[in-house]
Amino acid sequence: MDADPVAEDVTGAPPIGVAVVDDHPVVIDGVRAWLAAEPRLRVLATGDDPDVVLRAAPEAEVVLLDLRLHGRMVIDKLAELSAAGRRVVVYSEHTDPDTMLAALDAGAVAFLAKHEGREHCVATVLAAASDRPYVPPALAGAMVADRRPDRPALSDKEREALLLWFQSMSKASVARRMRISEHTVKQYVDRARIKYTRAGRPAATKAALLARAIEDGLVRPEEIGIYRSQASTDRPTP
Repeated sequence: MDADPVAEDVTGAPPIGVAVVDDHPVVIDGVRAWLAAEPRLRVLATGDDPDVVLRAAPEAEVVLLDLRLHGRMVIDKLAELSAAGRRVVVYSEHTDPDTMLAALDAGAVAFLAKHEGREHCVATVLAAASDRPYVPPALAGAMVADRRPDRPALSDKEREALLLWFQSMSKASVARRMRISEHTVKQYVDRARIKYTRAGRPAATKAALLARAIEDGLVRPEEIGIYRSQASTDRPTP
């Protein structure tokens, strides 16, 4: 397990702490170099055991997790970390749609394919720290390809609220845009979650709810965008 020295954020804001878990040293070295070059990010700890890494960096805001460690898929550890409130970005070479969607179902805030490079890696981590959805190309393809029949019916207002919320807006901003109360926006989002839960497809996180909406054709990936500009300039919003 290794840690990097403190980096300075040129904006004056505290850097976002990241923990990197992978069992290949060459991958860790590459990812650490990518993230260290971004002043808004600070790699706090790295290693091949999530428990050891997070004991060394309990304050990490984002965990970048390889989905296969020491020859075993760690969906169970992903679910455990997510249930504990960790923002987990899965970083994996296993990019078949079933695996990617299973990772989101287990609570990952995003899924990043290892072949997608520095730009998507940095943008995904920045977006995850701000609780914003980010849809790299491989994940978008998996979402669009999914055609599950158990699609809940959302009202026009529920869909509009979800779409605006997914577009990097806080619930307060959505409320102003729709000219309704923030409480009503929360009701729309909660009702959508309830409908998916009743359909046997729970969506506890914002990323999972976005995945459901894209899977079902309720939201198109191009309506959300890839968030290059927002992820590179924004800080967390409620």
